Amino acid sequence: MPNAFLKVSGEKVVDEHGTSVILRGASLAGWMNMENFITGYPGSESQHRAAMLDVLGPEKYKLFFDKFLEYFFMEADAKFLARSGLNCLRVPFNYHHFEDDMNPRVLKRDGFKHLDRVIDLCAKEGIYTILDMHTVPGGQNPDWHSDNCTNYAAFWDHKDFQDRTIWLWEQLAARYNDNPYVAGYNPINEPCDPKHWRLPIFYERVEKAIRAVDPNHILWLDGNTMAMEWKFFDKVLPNCVYALHDYTTMGFPWGETYTGDVSQKAKLEQQFIRKAQFMIDHKVPCWNGEFGPVYAQPDLDGGEARAEEINKARYEVLGEQLRIYDKHQIHWTIWLYKDIGMQGMVHLSPSSPYLRVIAPFLARKTALQLDAWGRRPNASVDAVIHPLVDWIRQAAPNSDDQYPTPWNTERQMIRVVNQMWVAGCLQGEFAELFRNLGKEELEECAKSFRFEECVQRDGLNRILEEHARVLG
Repeated sequence: MPNAFLKVSGEKVVDEHGTSVILRGASLAGWMNMENFITGYPGSESQHRAAMLDVLGPEKYKLFFDKFLEYFFMEADAKFLARSGLNCLRVPFNYHHFEDDMNPRVLKRDGFKHLDRVIDLCAKEGIYTILDMHTVPGGQNPDWHSDNCTNYAAFWDHKDFQDRTIWLWEQLAARYNDNPYVAGYNPINEPCDPKHWRLPIFYERVEKAIRAVDPNHILWLDGNTMAMEWKFFDKVLPNCVYALHDYTTMGFPWGETYTGDVSQKAKLEQQFIRKAQFMIDHKVPCWNGEFGPVYAQPDLDGGEARAEEINKARYEVLGEQLRIYDKHQIHWTIWLYKDIGMQGMVHLSPSSPYLRVIAPFLARKTALQLDAWGRRPNASVDAVIHPLVDWIRQAAPNSDDQYPTPWNTERQMIRVVNQMWVAGCLQGEFAELFRNLGKEELEECAKSFRFEECVQRDGLNRILEEHARVLG
């Protein structure tokens, strides 16, 4: 264990000796904050869990999800990250593990069972953890990853949601205030405040509250609008790192193919600089909390040879992004560590019990475009959505300018119609796939996420290992 906490010193994060430490790692996404494309269900986590509880009943529900949380990250996972040269794990969590909406401000101590375990496993391997409240009361953005089944980020308009979030951070900070292997707290993931000015005010409040119980740990603060904008940020808070998220459309099925063209490389760096301008201007450390391509799958993308060709370009664009981050000496955590095959450093085997159970639904999800992350073109969906988008644009010419501004009308409609409404309607259909499974079969499904049962994405991992070991 280190003898002191990491802290911010000028433009760097340093250890107890004043030596610069650059954190490079991955995110434990889809674990204590479940996301639909990571584990296969439709819609939001709360809807998914409610449907599974209805189908399985309390006893089998508790067994399945407890075992899922156990097998998803174990000693072998921590050792693999350490072997890869990574020194940081960002740990997203849903506030529902620690507080119920119908019993607010009453701490659920069972939520610490797996969080403590992962922090300790990482510490034994010399890996720092950043605790990320990925889902807050009321929803900090209107998307599925904040466990929001509406189109409304109520967090910004209701002070009690903000107060509860601060209360929960006080509880978390009190628990981890003496743990130097916790690199700090990411108070709110990808905020989307339409008025912009409320976010920096909230950060001042949460910083003051956390410091009262934990004066030691760094705060890692996301920019507004999915960690991309800095309007109304006019000062820096002490011992804070500021965070952007840097996805490129060249890493996604709907984006242009990366060829290594000079103009594409310039575009990648310009995109990064634009998001990092606040950190550059104020000479504070910069953390890229999320980035990374989505990878092709043979059954969805034209077979083995075509998937290989697509993924070669995706690895190359990732490598170019990492070269930019090396150049600017920033901290980074790739999104994500483990999933069912779309983006993770390791992923489930196609023959795993869990994927065998949900395979019929995955094909249906793809056809209906229920996942934002892996959306592929579909003529039948386009035939419904495109006329609707055209009508909206004609009726409301400013529809493409609505907040969040990066989302045009088509993306808004696909999100609201397919990824929220239709996905919500199909929660029961997904859960029914598990109805007739006994306890042993449910545990086998959960065990599918165990490291030893998973497949490593070697092309991705080689690139990460190469850049994880670049000297700061």
